Amino acid sequence: MIEKKNTPVNQESKTELVFTKKNYQLLLISIAIVVFGFILMIGTTDIYDFRKTLLAPMTVLFGFGFGVYAILKK
Repeated sequence: MIEKKNTPVNQESKTELVFTKKNYQLLLISIAIVVFGFILMIGTTDIYDFRKTLLAPMTVLFGFGFGVYAILKK
């Protein structure tokens, strides 16, 4: 015979979220950095300008790197 264990029906199961509030804040900051990098890329000035060829791509890459950090932070 198989015995059933008595488990309470109304037992509250604590579910813990994967990300904390701090993770979401850091993720929003990283999205803002990426958007700022893309804003730096727009314009009608010279296509080989320092801002468009070096500063903006580095800002976008930093934003993506910061996003990875925000996801992996415990």
